Amino acid sequence: MLRRPAAAAAVALAAVLAPAAHASGPGGGVCGTGDVLVTICAEDGGGSSGSSGSSGSSGGKPAAAAPAASGGGSKPTDKCSYELVEPPPPPGHPAWKGHDQKNGGVYKVQCDSGRGGVVFVPKGQDGPAAPTIDPELVARKAAASMRLEGPKVASPRAAGTYVVGMPMWMWATPSPTTFGPATATATAGGVTVTATAKVTTVRWAVGDGTTVTCHGPGTPYRKSRGKAVSPDCGHLYERPSSVQPGGRFKGTATAAWTVTWIAPALNDGGTFAETRATGFTADVQVVN
Repeated sequence: MLRRPAAAAAVALAAVLAPAAHASGPGGGVCGTGDVLVTICAEDGGGSSGSSGSSGSSGGKPAAAAPAASGGGSKPTDKCSYELVEPPPPPGHPAWKGHDQKNGGVYKVQCDSGRGGVVFVPKGQDGPAAPTIDPELVARKAAASMRLEGPKVASPRAAGTYVVGMPMWMWATPSPTTFGPATATATAGGVTVTATAKVTTVRWAVGDGTTVTCHGPGTPYRKSRGKAVSPDCGHLYERPSSVQPGGRFKGTATAAWTVTWIAPALNDGGTFAETRATGFTADVQVVN
């Protein structure tokens, strides 16, 4: 599995992808959209420039390659290793960048700087330049295209009244945009990544200084449950909200989204977290 890139790679990828999200024509623009499925097309902005010279290696796979200079300054040579992707990606895969399989090969690249990705190398060429595309950053671009929202809080209800010392059931109404799963695919620099996001926990800050972490949307309350405690997501207020500003406890329900991604051509994958929050209020009174 490839290592994640350094901050410089993140900057490079941001510069690559930002304009592509609104571009049109081959290799750019939004290819397809939907509530829970979004495919984004992007390109790496063309070939890289850099110092050239003898690679000191055989088989067209150099031991080092120099990345393009930025900001008018030069950078030290970045030592990279290249590994032929076997079996190769299927014909038409973005990693080929439109080339015919008979004319070269697709290589996985890993550099000392932490940069990694894939690159097409024509037959007879001395070797590729180190790429600036990292699959996790492409995955984050895919996640950014998803419609991930905070929990749709059903209880506590803004119009409801709750009682000190009585169990309160908390729950949210699940949907693909508030709990997932949501899926998106993004491509940049020959790297195609599919990311899937779903909520793993909801952290309820209930406004009285305590928090409750629930593994799921919670169970809706039914009158038949009487004074029973929620089986999976509830709270009991020990003081009224009358002393709070506006006479209500102000809380927040924060969904923890886990994004799982995979880059099949690189045999790479991983996870990262996203959070989305929704505010709510609770009117809690003393009943004599």
